[in-house]
Amino acid sequence: MQFTVIGAGAIGGTVGAHLRRAGHDVLFCDADRDHVAAINDSGLHITGPVEDFTVHAPAVTPEDLPERLSGVVLVSVKTHHTASAAAQLRGRLDPGTTVVSLQNGLTYDVLGDAVGKENLVVCFVNFGADYLAPGLIIQGNVGTFRIGELDGRSTERLALIAEALPYAQPTDTILGYLWAKEAYGAMLFAGAVSDLSIADSLERPEYRALMLAVAREVLAQAPVSPVGFDGFEPDDLEGSLQRLVAFNRGSAKSHSGIYRDLAVRHRPTEVAEQIDVLAGPLTHHVGALIRAIERGERVCEVANLDLLAAYERLYRLGVPLNAVVAALPAPPRASDGPLHGMSIAVKDIIDVAGSPRGNGNPIDMAGPAAPADAPMITALRAAGADVFALTSLLEYAAGAPHPDLPEARNPARTAGAARTAGGSSGGSAALVGAGVCPAALGTDTGGSVRIPAAYCGVVGFKPSHGVLDLTGVTPLSPTLDHLGLLTDSVATAATVMAAVTGEPYDVTAEPRARYRIGVLAGQLADPRLDPALAAITRDAVRRLESAGIMVTERDSSVLDEAAACLEDILLVEAWQVHGATVQADPEHFGAPTLRLFQAAGNVPAERRDAALERRATVLPRAAALLDGVDALLGPAVPYPAPADTPTIDTPEGEIEGIFSGPYNVTGQPAVVIPCGVTADGLPVGLQLAAGIGQDAALLRVAAAVETALADTADPSRRRVDIGSVIAGQ
Repeated sequence: MQFTVIGAGAIGGTVGAHLRRAGHDVLFCDADRDHVAAINDSGLHITGPVEDFTVHAPAVTPEDLPERLSGVVLVSVKTHHTASAAAQLRGRLDPGTTVVSLQNGLTYDVLGDAVGKENLVVCFVNFGADYLAPGLIIQGNVGTFRIGELDGRSTERLALIAEALPYAQPTDTILGYLWAKEAYGAMLFAGAVSDLSIADSLERPEYRALMLAVAREVLAQAPVSPVGFDGFEPDDLEGSLQRLVAFNRGSAKSHSGIYRDLAVRHRPTEVAEQIDVLAGPLTHHVGALIRAIERGERVCEVANLDLLAAYERLYRLGVPLNAVVAALPAPPRASDGPLHGMSIAVKDIIDVAGSPRGNGNPIDMAGPAAPADAPMITALRAAGADVFALTSLLEYAAGAPHPDLPEARNPARTAGAARTAGGSSGGSAALVGAGVCPAALGTDTGGSVRIPAAYCGVVGFKPSHGVLDLTGVTPLSPTLDHLGLLTDSVATAATVMAAVTGEPYDVTAEPRARYRIGVLAGQLADPRLDPALAAITRDAVRRLESAGIMVTERDSSVLDEAAACLEDILLVEAWQVHGATVQADPEHFGAPTLRLFQAAGNVPAERRDAALERRATVLPRAAALLDGVDALLGPAVPYPAPADTPTIDTPEGEIEGIFSGPYNVTGQPAVVIPCGVTADGLPVGLQLAAGIGQDAALLRVAAAVETALADTADPSRRRVDIGSVIAGQ
């Protein structure tokens, strides 16, 4: 038989070489002039563990392709070259010539339109083959090879061509094979953004959920029943992963052709034709990362695969919690740095270039994109972090969700009852608590980082006022506003702080016995504190003492005085920020937020001035509480996570920030860390605070407390498994 091979690379070259060795007439056509020259000079050499042989056959570049073609034309170009190959074949085929697609992807329509669908048959090829050098191709294994008519018929030409092609078998379900390979191919595309081998990317447990998810996205779109091959079974994806690992471990081809295009040959991939045509958020993110690598903005590295895994968790765990405003595809970042590859989410009240600053408000969420990053985002990117998602919040961080936007739910659930993640940085706390990412940004005006941290069982750190730049952040009360962090550990918080401030934040703790902690006895005795939380916090103090940390009591009354200043400062400043909009366009706000801001408009500015004067007298006395101790300790919140965030004008809302708010007034650094769970499994946090500017020292103490609590934990005590009990799971 007479064969013309259009695209003599890995697959076309391998198949054509086998055909030529079997005695068929073969003409190779390839755009790589060096490859063509090598074939003409020395033949085409196939190497590898399967076979080792050389064939001699003529080769031409596309411009020298004969004017007429007959017999069988094998098309094996990259899918993004399909249109040009189809244009070459249009009007060039003799009657009775059959075109056979050996391509990946779903390109048969493009070829069929050019040559006539009646002249087209399609192959599924799963050889592990690679182009190594001009005239040299490695065949790594022998995989499934199927050929079929698009309509599933058994025809004479199908039988003849199948008999000639190496290892090929005819099938009446070729589209089922192609769609199954699309799913497998999506996993290969995902793995190709890293430098891991195919087998390693499929085998590592941290990427298992990602690989299964991208395959499911593709299979859900298949218009036919996908057909399994080489260990990949669409009805058993879980089992397929290990079988595919074994299949690829047995191949001399360790990495996909996609990876070789990106990292070795530095040429465009087939991403647009194979990934972009598919629906689904994860395949979208895979495509965005590959295009970023093609543009030279990223390199193939495991950090990219870690980012894709974070996206998978974002959609699986974060979205059901109402925690996600938007995912940010292939975010720009420095190629290295202390936060290299760390996925960080951002409260949607902070400017991220290219995205609206949504503020928990539907109108703002549909508004213009921020032209530039806030300085904090710039610092994170410069440190190598992947700023990958925007998180939900209470409207304008003012104490209530907008009625048209669901509030973030707590990843910890008890008896099937959903709880709030807290406010206003609830989305950020929920994502960290669910294990989606190790860190997220929040803002804190009266406890909006630390309250959600306590509810969701994560670390919440509010630095000293002004340590983190608030430029590009929607203000609520500039005197009280802070940027803060929600993290999975104190160490993570310290790592982020060191990266963005340039200051040392070493929390490799000195001996615990060196630390002295002042327990705020009045707060623990406050009648508004839930008895269960009081008991758990006291138990934590006892555990710290048993671990060698020295504990003494401190009078918290001065912090109560600080708390009494907060409302007048906040309300007057909130009106200064939002009052003009309230007067001009009250419908811009949700009803609860509007009521708050309207009430704020009735507070005379003199009350703020008086509160600031009282604050000035409080500050030195609050600082004096730390004489002789390294940190103050008290409860984080007065009650466990409620079903919904209480509005500020309710009794529950009025007391929610009684323990957190004082440190916004004083500007001191404060951190919340988990210290236990209630009898029904809700997280409990304790709060530590230090003096102004003692941020790093506070985190060192917090790290020691965190370690001590972990070391003295009662294994029989019920604990919440944050992230495993998710809404809808």
